Amino acid sequence: MIKPAIKKILRQGGVGILPTDTIYGIVGSALSKKTVERIYRLRERNPKKPMIVLIAAVRDLKKFGVHLPPTHYSLLTKFWPGKISIVLPCKSKRFSYLHRGTKTIAFRLPAKKSLRKLLLSVGPLVAPSANPEGKMPSRTIREAKLYFGDKVDFYVNAGRLLSKPSTLIAIKKDGFVVLRKGAVRISRKLKY
Repeated sequence: MIKPAIKKILRQGGVGILPTDTIYGIVGSALSKKTVERIYRLRERNPKKPMIVLIAAVRDLKKFGVHLPPTHYSLLTKFWPGKISIVLPCKSKRFSYLHRGTKTIAFRLPAKKSLRKLLLSVGPLVAPSANPEGKMPSRTIREAKLYFGDKVDFYVNAGRLLSKPSTLIAIKKDGFVVLRKGAVRISRKLKY
């Protein structure tokens, strides 16, 4: 259960560490350019690499100007909610701070109900793993604190998390392709 004070911090553009449906993430509002840039700095992340955005419902894609053909929506329902992040087209210049010039953003609709409830309350969140780029992802809050100390606004402890990061796929015209193996095993290419 996420405390009201943490929801307030997230709504006001704050950044913190919390358990996602896979591993600990360093999270902040995906709709705030300032917040997203702060996370890039904290993680020392390659500025050309986009981050995954967590959403509460498929309809949240419209907030990012993502419009898909009906066949793609039916594919999304096969994977979501779940531990699969899906790269989708986002051509809007307004969200260039998210897609970093790639004109695509990876989205995930988590199966974890408490996380979806948080997303409904505070809006979509960027949620890269809680570690500086190139370092091991934090499995505990203690590890996250060693990385970030007092540079973030809050920590939510859920004990040791042992899940792998999400599986990352991209939708293609005739199906999809696996870009990163992760928490969910699926065949490399499937038709829909």
